[in-house]
Amino acid sequence: MRKLDGIWLGRKAYDSVHALQERLHAERREGRIGDTVLFVEHDPVITYGRGAKPEHVLLSEAALAAQGVAVARTGRGGDVTLHAPGQLVCYPIVDLSPDRADVRRYVRDLSEVMRRVVAEYAVSAGSIEQYIGLWADAESPGYWPGAELAAEPVKIGAIGVKISRWVTMHGFALNLSPDLDLFRLIVPCGIRDHGVSSVRALTAAAPSVEQAAERALAHLRDVLEADAAGLRAPDSAWFAAPAAERSLVDVSTL
Repeated sequence: MRKLDGIWLGRKAYDSVHALQERLHAERREGRIGDTVLFVEHDPVITYGRGAKPEHVLLSEAALAAQGVAVARTGRGGDVTLHAPGQLVCYPIVDLSPDRADVRRYVRDLSEVMRRVVAEYAVSAGSIEQYIGLWADAESPGYWPGAELAAEPVKIGAIGVKISRWVTMHGFALNLSPDLDLFRLIVPCGIRDHGVSSVRALTAAAPSVEQAAERALAHLRDVLEADAAGLRAPDSAWFAAPAAERSLVDVSTL
């Protein structure tokens, strides 16, 4: 049985955590560590995936910096997305082989984890076939009628992953209580037809990101049919490694 090592990083800038992911991903591929799941709350940042279109970022990098929003380019799948305080970000670094070596299944698994988390806060959510991610109906947050019957579909969870030799990195971002005005700086995931929402906007509840991370680890454990203890703090040396020691990973497709 898989055993997940769940780590709560707290609030961190994106670049330092991205470098940590790369290093841990290389170590997982080499068999030097076991399956590791990072949970974090990021400072405001816009990230570009491999399929990102520059026009989906609506301000210049200088204008974004003036508003305290960083920009990062990544190797994950997908378009442009945004991370900010109040959003739970989960980065599983797990080896899917041999029994779960299926990209679509893994993406569905991440969506299911988010769905189970928001259900604990009275939000019913589901999928829309043509879009990756998690959706709710702003007209009926407690009931997801399906994509065709939803009166006002809103996206509350995004997924973007990178998989190399069946070891994963990147993951999902679930909107608990972020400042939704920040999403006006981008075309989220390239989707213009529908808006973005959060648990707080849909229910007036503002879940703790750390508490939601505990629940997400439990649900990820169940969905992946793994074992996991509770969240722990990161190793003290993780954010002190020299840049020269950071390993790069292969680009894969999603």
